[in-house]
Amino acid sequence: MRTPVALRTAFSRAASQRAGRHARTADTTAPPTTGAGAAAPAAVPAAPAGRKRHIEPLDGLRGLAVLGVLFFHAGHFGGGFLGVDLFFVLSGFLITGLLLRETAARGGRVDLLAFWGRRARRLVPALAVTVAATLVLLWAFGPPALLGQARDDTPWVLANLANWHFISDRLGYWDAAGTHVFSHLWSIAVEEQFYLLWPPLLCLVARGRHAGRNVAVVAAAGALASLLLMIVLVDPVDTTRVYEGTDTRAFSLLLGALTATPPAARLLARLTTRAAGRVALVLACGIGAYWALTEGQTSAALFRGGLFAHALAAALLIGCLAQAPAAPLGRALRVRPLRWAGRISYSLYLWHWPVFLLLSEERLGLTG
Repeated sequence: MRTPVALRTAFSRAASQRAGRHARTADTTAPPTTGAGAAAPAAVPAAPAGRKRHIEPLDGLRGLAVLGVLFFHAGHFGGGFLGVDLFFVLSGFLITGLLLRETAARGGRVDLLAFWGRRARRLVPALAVTVAATLVLLWAFGPPALLGQARDDTPWVLANLANWHFISDRLGYWDAAGTHVFSHLWSIAVEEQFYLLWPPLLCLVARGRHAGRNVAVVAAAGALASLLLMIVLVDPVDTTRVYEGTDTRAFSLLLGALTATPPAARLLARLTTRAAGRVALVLACGIGAYWALTEGQTSAALFRGGLFAHALAAALLIGCLAQAPAAPLGRALRVRPLRWAGRISYSLYLWHWPVFLLLSEERLGLTG
């Protein structure tokens, strides 16, 4: 029989072991390396496998992005189209963080089939329902011309190649989108193509001691190459090619990916929480001013570095919000209406343009 002292010792040892296990599996509150993990001294995130810290201000930021797009397409906010760019940066940041956590947990490997399966289950059903329902509504209530264009566009939308279809058809995004009920889905196609191509490339470079640094270098180099392509290929008369091309828009996604890497996280971690909050506020004000002053294709500078600068500012903003989510800007972005809009932003984006075209001023008899 154990004595009371021996029992107390055994219980203390067991409690210490449980506490150690809990410390190794608990979510960290340190500045993230991948959008959710902690800043790590090694080249890979320190967050445990399958765990991530939810950054609530990013929900609100996503809500602002989709509201900007909705007001732009409603004709009330000329710079709201930049919300799509913000979506791209957020997607690159979050997806790369997820992939880096998996490579850290699996010794540099990613289950690509499982990753693509999760993406498909999350995104494809809503897209398919939107396309099918829109075709039915157009058949029942829409003008024949709009229905005919929708039928032609549907295979490309479902194949996630809508952007290249519109480019090949020379559909001027800024002028002819009102004749295509699925014209807004070019951006969904760009993201899906990124989800297809980026994970295998990341798997190739996220190996060894310098995995995080390798991913950062590839993301930075890819972003610069994408910017160069945009500058070289831009047509001042019709900017659709560079605006919708996956290659010329990849820099937004890759700058987000760069922000999710450990080297970028370590740089941001040098800021105090207060400093990160202040930088985030300055960046948000700058981005807001750019949205207010930019007028689509009439801004030549937009396609000669303006979109890149906006994406870079957005990436830094996301990194600072991840570093200081409780700062004043982070608290403002956590308000319930913005977070709610952010959580349903994908559905809002899918549906808004068909609704706008079906419930037109001519059909409703309303203006303004």
